[in-house]
Amino acid sequence: MNLYSVAAIVFAATYLGIAIGRLPPLRIDRAGIALVGGSLMLAVGGMNVAEVIAAIDFNTIAGGVLLLTRVVRSERVYREIDWPLLLMFAGLFVVVAGVENALLTPDLVSRIAGLGLNRMPVLGIATAILSNLVSNVAAVLVLKPFLAHQADPQRSWAVVAMASTFAANLTVLGSVANLIVVRQAASRGVTIGFWESLRIAAPLTLMTLALGLWWLCLAV
Repeated sequence: MNLYSVAAIVFAATYLGIAIGRLPPLRIDRAGIALVGGSLMLAVGGMNVAEVIAAIDFNTIAGGVLLLTRVVRSERVYREIDWPLLLMFAGLFVVVAGVENALLTPDLVSRIAGLGLNRMPVLGIATAILSNLVSNVAAVLVLKPFLAHQADPQRSWAVVAMASTFAANLTVLGSVANLIVVRQAASRGVTIGFWESLRIAAPLTLMTLALGLWWLCLAV
């Protein structure tokens, strides 16, 4: 089995586990799943240690830590930090970067570019699908190389911004904000299931995406 296949399996298993919330045979939560996924991506050669460090967005991770002041004792600050959530973010950064390194070869990039991403409806649908595979922020980063050579870059960016934002409402994996909500709800005894969320969110998400594409592709 080659690196591309292994990286794809690690990526798919990690996001499936996060979507479910746990791995039935094991006592492991979303944070643990993301950490294992990131570790496996390193172990299989999807990236090296330097790339792992570079993949972790420490600005985002530090954003979850409160500034220490003379007024608030550091112990109180530590108790308020959701360490498992930060660990999950770090693991996901590594998994996404690993699959980009392993799968987004120049040949694949050129093939994807030939799939019609210059057509705004196709670009919007592709953005929506990708946003729910790797989260909306990662989707924008992946699509960035394809937008530089578009005939109308401004409209292309507008379509990507709209589709990635609206599509994030479809599943709990659509954005980091969704995962934060799920995590915070779980800490208070409320379980938000993947399919339960999808059943409620799908009609609204599809409607807003359709309206957004109509507006940006036809009306404007």
